[in-house]
Amino acid sequence: MTKAFLAAALTLVVSSEGRALELDEFIDQLDQTLRISVFDDHLRARLSGTLDLEAYHFTNPAPDLIDTTAHNLVNPRLSLFLDAQVGAQVYFFVQLRVDRGFDPSDNGARARLDEYALRLTPWANGVVSIQVGKFATIAGNWVERHLSWDNPFINAPLPYEYVTSVSDIELPARGSFFPLATQKTKYEHLPVIWGPSYATGVSIAGTVSRLEYAVEVKNSSLSSRPEVWDATREGFSQPTVTGHVAFQPTETWKFGLSASEGAYLREEVFLGGNHRISDYHQLLLGQDVTFAWHHWQIWAEGYQTRFEVPRAGNADAAAYYIEVKYKFLPQLFAAIRWNQEFFSSMPKPGDANARWTPDVWRIESAVTYRFTSHTQLKVEYYLEEAEGASHTLATQFTVRF
Repeated sequence: MTKAFLAAALTLVVSSEGRALELDEFIDQLDQTLRISVFDDHLRARLSGTLDLEAYHFTNPAPDLIDTTAHNLVNPRLSLFLDAQVGAQVYFFVQLRVDRGFDPSDNGARARLDEYALRLTPWANGVVSIQVGKFATIAGNWVERHLSWDNPFINAPLPYEYVTSVSDIELPARGSFFPLATQKTKYEHLPVIWGPSYATGVSIAGTVSRLEYAVEVKNSSLSSRPEVWDATREGFSQPTVTGHVAFQPTETWKFGLSASEGAYLREEVFLGGNHRISDYHQLLLGQDVTFAWHHWQIWAEGYQTRFEVPRAGNADAAAYYIEVKYKFLPQLFAAIRWNQEFFSSMPKPGDANARWTPDVWRIESAVTYRFTSHTQLKVEYYLEEAEGASHTLATQFTVRF
């Protein structure tokens, strides 16, 4: 199966090379059609998007947030972006996706508004901007490159998709902890951060000299599932506050710090007694580093988080990754990423030193070839080791317009 998978990817490269140039010309013409400018360029709008076709092969059950019981998965995705600018102060954007679920799955296709937000920038120096709506979190540095055209990999780093034993919809039995997530039950559990975390709320951000800052107040925690990111599904009775500051001393280096706190349990969870949802929070601290020099780019993030779990106590975890990208040619680049996540001990019957989730590491490598400025192909392999090894081979063909 692996040889067939690689052969199919190679065939796609060869067959796409010639057609890509023809497609490039068509997209250039389409791009002009999808732009408007009126009132002496005071109002500008542009519709753009990406069409992704992904294929996965797993040696074991699908890892992390990939939702399938099969060993092979084809996952198409259409993403549409509307960007509108009114003068220099008002900016509005929307992201609409049509796919088989927010995370790769074998479910039926459906449409979904992932982002919609209004941003006001009162002063031209960018010292402050106010944004309201549903949008990606400000924490860390991965979210800045999480879309398929910008991400050197097909998937997210480990902290953004590795499923822990903590649940937002089920409580552990008294005197014990949650059972480990299985292939059947993993969507009842949470990662440290769920992807780009498109929760709903308001943010204030800006730049002062070499310092960037941002604070957001949203309706759900960083670990919350996509189903509750909309304000109509989860209100603001238990808001999460997240902050990020970054300092860029030179063009080469940038250093950032993140912090977040908010209730992670769903409102429908019954706690009993005098306990309330607001008594149990997810607390998170994060550090991030960005380095860019000639053909090299390096990103790293570290997170320390605590889930306050009813009936069980504090569940602590630490995670980090280091990601390196090298550009061989203008059209060809490769990346490698090392990830680890560690979990604290939480005694349970029969095992006083048990960890509440098994420690895990993952190593990933990916190669991307850009046929034109509108088409690219990625091939990725990764090995994940927790309580057993899991091998994943994936490819993604993207058309950007």
